[in-house]
Amino acid sequence: MPGVSCLQIARGLGIASLLFMLEFASGQPQQSSDQQLTRFHDHSLLVAPEYPCTWPSYPFPRFQITHQREIGPHSAYNVDVLLIDGNTGTQMDVPPHSVARPELKREKSGPFGLAYTDKIEPWQFGGEACVVDVRDLLDKAPNGVSPLVTSEHVLRFERAHRKVRYGDAVLFRSDYSDTYYKPLPAGSRYIADVLDLKAPGYPDPDPDCMEFLGQRGVRVLGTDSASMGPLPDLAESSHYAGLKYGMIWTESATNLKALPPTGAFYCLLSPKFENGPYSEARAFSVTGGELPARLIEACKQKRAIDLSPTLSQGAPLTSPGHTTGDHRQVYLKVDFLYSAYLDMWHHAHMMDAAAGTHLVPPSYALPAPGKPDSYSPEVQSWLMEYENQFGPRGTSAMTTEQVPIDWTCGILRVIDVKSLVGSTRSEAWPASPEITKTFIQADEQAHGAIQPGQIVVFQTGHIDIHLCLQPNDTGVWADPLKGKSEGWPAPGPEAISYLKSKGIRCVATDAPDLGGVDPKRALMTYWALGSQEMVGVEFLNNLQAVPAGKAVYFLFAALKVKDCHAGPGRAIALVLEP
Repeated sequence: MPGVSCLQIARGLGIASLLFMLEFASGQPQQSSDQQLTRFHDHSLLVAPEYPCTWPSYPFPRFQITHQREIGPHSAYNVDVLLIDGNTGTQMDVPPHSVARPELKREKSGPFGLAYTDKIEPWQFGGEACVVDVRDLLDKAPNGVSPLVTSEHVLRFERAHRKVRYGDAVLFRSDYSDTYYKPLPAGSRYIADVLDLKAPGYPDPDPDCMEFLGQRGVRVLGTDSASMGPLPDLAESSHYAGLKYGMIWTESATNLKALPPTGAFYCLLSPKFENGPYSEARAFSVTGGELPARLIEACKQKRAIDLSPTLSQGAPLTSPGHTTGDHRQVYLKVDFLYSAYLDMWHHAHMMDAAAGTHLVPPSYALPAPGKPDSYSPEVQSWLMEYENQFGPRGTSAMTTEQVPIDWTCGILRVIDVKSLVGSTRSEAWPASPEITKTFIQADEQAHGAIQPGQIVVFQTGHIDIHLCLQPNDTGVWADPLKGKSEGWPAPGPEAISYLKSKGIRCVATDAPDLGGVDPKRALMTYWALGSQEMVGVEFLNNLQAVPAGKAVYFLFAALKVKDCHAGPGRAIALVLEP
């Protein structure tokens, strides 16, 4: 990199990233305890119909995944639809779950009654994990009753380690989910048997413990129990005792045994649902090396940027299709239970798995191993052309839950492609300006070489400009697909192959998708991604808020849904330096 020293790179990227870059360039392993120790850990339960992933009481809806289209004569892609409630799998609670809106003027009203999932500031999603060991409480109560985590358990942690404080994510580890989250019928022990008074309840903090933590300044909690509310009659009082302080927390975490008592970076990311009082989510942590401390400090100093638009009914969050009848499932908010005190409907979500900010795994466009090609004649001709130019398309069984979280997290590299907007001729529409290998190389000449492991994001500005509610919702998808306006800039397969040669495994965009509006070119781009075992993150926004010239870390995680060929999630960016 002309004019930039290795020391400057190290300050910007961190020693681990620098050594990864050197290893890739030289082909020789670089010995570094920092690099060797840094690990990502998944703390999320697998969401699948055969698991006890939803609250089992009436009228909470059961989780459903519908494989609406499969690769074959009628579709070049695997397309899934989800019916999912916010109380599914690993989940996030926010204050409006128990805090009433201020205008209701009720005893539990307060300003945090408006702190929905789409309003929580992104810095609050992360913090330093403080793992409070309460394994001695597991099953130590009568059937249907929760053993209580008290302030004494936190004080016990503090005597052994340090005081908890603002910036911490206090996690209660009982190993409950590790022990009892199993496929049904054995999985009934997780929640249903407790509610039916057949088994002891899950350990949970009592209201006094919540008050203690709130006064300590803690704003992020987590538990590997099924809920943060003790049974049979302290659930609401414990919830309110913490949520009134503006806390958010994880319910149904797992694998907390992977964490040291302190020092790890813990993060919980959920889709950005409009006015959501809780949400299905993905929890993970980072241990070892220098990275956790830098991520923790960025959250403490509130150096965080939200990169996901809000999921709102009536917004163009999924494709209307190239032809009639080819549209994806629109995002729907499904009300199912009314809370009179909160004047709020509990709701589930019905949506395409690629609604809003989402993951594109290899299996989205690649057939499973052993499955014969059964494309339409037109797509068969495209495949022949692709393979003649780029080699075998390949196959993949890598669905969303199999994509490692560290694939979608890393130093952010924004490539501004807004200069391509307006470069196509209207008589050629529908067409998208293509982001070429040459364009990417020009960006490298101007801003330095792309480094292995970075998250490369193409900044088109498309979502920021065009995302509107009905009836003014045609600018994102409909007009470009119909040729009424230019499509968004999108990379071709050559650009994807070039990025792979640079050590990139995740490519992202603030456009609706990485394919663009030409179906043939789009499919070739997805074939290139999948065949090289790369993943995509699509439908970002707000990239203009990312500061230039600073080390910025991209964090994205999709819902851990079994056998899903896409995955809704949340993307944020943490600025690693002041």
